[in-house]
This record gives sequence, structure tokens and C-alpha cells, in this order.
Amino acid sequence: MNAKAGSLPLPEIDIEEFRKVVRTRRSIRRFTDEPIPEAVLEDCLELATLAPNSSNLQPWEFFVVRTPELKAELAHACLGQNAAKTAAALIVVVARPDSWRAHARQALEDWPEEKLPPIVEKYYRKVAPIHYNQGPLGILGLAKKAAGLAVGITRPVPRGPYSNCEMKIWATKSTALAAQNLMLALRAHGYDSCPMEGFDEHRVKKLINLSGKGLVTMVLAAGRRAENGVYNRQYRFDQRQMVHYL
Repeated sequence: MNAKAGSLPLPEIDIEEFRKVVRTRRSIRRFTDEPIPEAVLEDCLELATLAPNSSNLQPWEFFVVRTPELKAELAHACLGQNAAKTAAALIVVVARPDSWRAHARQALEDWPEEKLPPIVEKYYRKVAPIHYNQGPLGILGLAKKAAGLAVGITRPVPRGPYSNCEMKIWATKSTALAAQNLMLALRAHGYDSCPMEGFDEHRVKKLINLSGKGLVTMVLAAGRRAENGVYNRQYRFDQRQMVHYL
């Protein structure tokens, strides 16, 4: 019988090592020509998929581009940025607002324990199909929004997603968390990355044969940083401007 996750002893964590990973992660604009070992890349992608995500529906996909010809075309679609042109690998990070139904079924099929809790089965079989389904032309989403406004007068209720547009936001939030895991994992292995939003999404989708309603959240350049890979000193605004204690 599998041990419950909560009963497993937690490993010791070195906060200073984690701090080094976070503080040395930079958006690298130029990389060396050193390739990323297959085992390193696979480990980083696995760590990426351990990111927290909404209802464990894992609404993401990763397209790893390393073949020179396709990488050159993808770099061109990324507006010829130096990070894209010099990267050892380009990873197209895709949010999938359209995968929730199949993943809800898969969540039940892949449940890791011997007994499926009734509350879990109820959620994926009954609650999720109502919560995430927007219906033809978004009609169901509008109905759920009206119901939420009415019920929300007297008690807290989930507010959305109520439209196909909000489903895109829903998927992108979880996918961005996975992308951050991926970038930190690369840094922990001694490699670096640059998340790029400057690209022609239509061309990127065509190059990777992206079907359905997938959204290219970012194209991640990855590799070993070159000596001139960091363009400027890092700085952040005063924390007191951004953090509020209530």
C-alpha cells in the first residue's frame, strides 16, 4: 500500500542554495554553443510539470526545438532576437484551455492510490464539467455568471471562468507557473534561459504544428550563458511599493 504523501519525512532544504538559484537566474540574451545534455533537459521538464496548477488539470504543453533548421526558423519567428538565435534549445511553452475535459478523465484514470476518494470522483465527473464548460457560443458561461452574481449576494462563490476568454487566462496562469519551475530548474543545473514574449504567434504555431486552441504563452531560450549574455544590472522597485500587509 502506498504511504500517504503527508506522512513522508521532508528533506532538509538549504535556503542559501535556493537563494542562489533565484538570485542568479537572469534573462540571458546570448548563449554559448554548448548543447544541453538530454538528461538535464528531461529533468528540467519533469520539474516544470510538478508546478502547482488549477485542479491538477495540467493545461500545458512543451515543444522542445533543437534541430538546427527548425530552430533557425523559430528564431526568425521570434523577431531575430539574439537569445533565440544563440540558444542551444528553444522551448515553446503552450497553454491549453481546451484540454480540461480530457485531462479531467485522465485525472481519474491516473489516480495514484488504490482507492479513489468519492469527493475526487465527484469533482472530476460532475463539478469540473460544469465549472469549466462554457457551452455553445459561451451561453453556459453567461448563465453561470448570472447565477454566481445572484448567489454571491449572500455567500462566497467561485467567480469564473465565465467565458472562453477567461478560460485562456485560467490556462495561462498555471502554464506560467510551470514555465517558472522550468527556468529555475535550468539555473539549478548550471544553465540559463530567456522567456520571450516577442514573437509572431501565427508563425510559431505553424512551425510546431500546434493544433486546437493552444496559446503560445512564451518561447523559452535555453543554454549555457555567454560572457556577454547579461545586458544590464538587475534591479527591482522598492518592495514597499509592491507588498502590502493587511
